[in-house]
Amino acid sequence: MVKSMYYFISKNFRQNEEIRKERLRKWRREGSVVRIDRPTRLDRARSLGYKAKHGFIVVRVRVKRGGRRRERIKGGRKPSKYGHVKFTPGKSLQWIAEERAARKYPNLEVLNSYWVGEDGQYKYFEVIMVDPHHPVIKADDEINWIGRGANKGRVFRGLTSAGKKSRGLRNKGKGAEKIRPSIRRHGRRGK
Repeated sequence: MVKSMYYFISKNFRQNEEIRKERLRKWRREGSVVRIDRPTRLDRARSLGYKAKHGFIVVRVRVKRGGRRRERIKGGRKPSKYGHVKFTPGKSLQWIAEERAARKYPNLEVLNSYWVGEDGQYKYFEVIMVDPHHPVIKADDEINWIGRGANKGRVFRGLTSAGKKSRGLRNKGKGAEKIRPSIRRHGRRGK
């Protein structure tokens, strides 16, 4: 069986540990949201809808690993009631990364994202963004749906793949009755 170019790109990314470590050292010195020329994992980006044409932008986002960090409360209470540790955000780190990229580039829409690396302190994701007003995007029948009104600010409403996964929408049928249309709408979490 003939293997595609993307198979070898994927294999190369997984096997070269030293190159990945060198990349992470470089990325740590850069900013938290950085626009890049081309995807680090072309195979993954292409499978998620990326095309090497005008209107597509790739952004690398750095997110701190671990649970949510909250400021210590000034008032008096016993330590277990500070609400300082063991608080997990209701979103995945990947969804948070997508939102940060969307805030940095408000004229673009998030198409999708994927993991590219992690060290002891940070996780790195690459976010594929699309300019819905670009003439090339408007002319492309495969991607021009992103310019419709219903997709405006889609990342903030959990409509990306990472958002849907975090909301539990990959499960259907028995056992998943209380996740649609949303957890809040079903009365399971505070307004």
